[in-house]
Amino acid sequence: MLNPHIQQHTRHPKSPFKWIFAIVVVVLYVWAFYTYFVGPTAFRWRALYGDPSYPEGYEIHGIDISHYQGTIDWDRLRLAMIQRCPVRFVFIKSTEGKGHLDENFKENFRLAKENGFLRGAYHFWSNKSSAKSQADYFIKNVHLEEGDLPPVLDVESFPQDASVEEFQEEILLWLQTMEKRYHVKPIIYTYYKFKERYLSDSRFNDYPYWIAHYYVDKMEYSGDWKFWQHTDAGRLPGIDAYVDLDVYNGSYYDLRRLTIGTNLPND
Repeated sequence: MLNPHIQQHTRHPKSPFKWIFAIVVVVLYVWAFYTYFVGPTAFRWRALYGDPSYPEGYEIHGIDISHYQGTIDWDRLRLAMIQRCPVRFVFIKSTEGKGHLDENFKENFRLAKENGFLRGAYHFWSNKSSAKSQADYFIKNVHLEEGDLPPVLDVESFPQDASVEEFQEEILLWLQTMEKRYHVKPIIYTYYKFKERYLSDSRFNDYPYWIAHYYVDKMEYSGDWKFWQHTDAGRLPGIDAYVDLDVYNGSYYDLRRLTIGTNLPND
């Protein structure tokens, strides 16, 4: 007979529903991780781990650089090849906002020309400064010459305290100031969704576009474009860090026709 003062504890087996729930949670987590993180950036993973993918059908390759690439060995870079094609052009970060000059700009700008590249300079747009002050700062610090690529406006962010119309007017003011100064259409750099959302206005149609769209087999932007920045994980001799890689949508002759002060006939 059991002692009534001794409690007996019966061990119940764990419910199988807990195991099923745990498995479902893990499966959903793996699916979500792949769908929203790995899947959309599969090309980036390949690029970072030694298997870069380059768009097919383009022969005119270039790069864009800033102080993030550190000190560049230009003797090695000028011999670099991408898909058996030489690097033809280099865009160099110059200014940002109304008061920041990239610390490596002057040296990179000088050496790019000395090593035979078509060179260009880009300004990084700031929503904290007026278009006029930013245009004035660019002109003060960047001295583009005949044979250089047109000035570039890198615009990637929309101000929280302005309308689309007000934002577009500011962008146009910077572009028109550059056009008046250099007598050439400036280039607009942006990513394709930003262009479609904030710059889809006929007043911007005549400007050459440089579209950033990474890790895809082909450009998805359906409008006219001149340059495509297709990865930010490129590797080239002479540059120790990752570097942005670009292609030009046309011939080398056509690229030269874009440059400042060049009066080449049409093909």
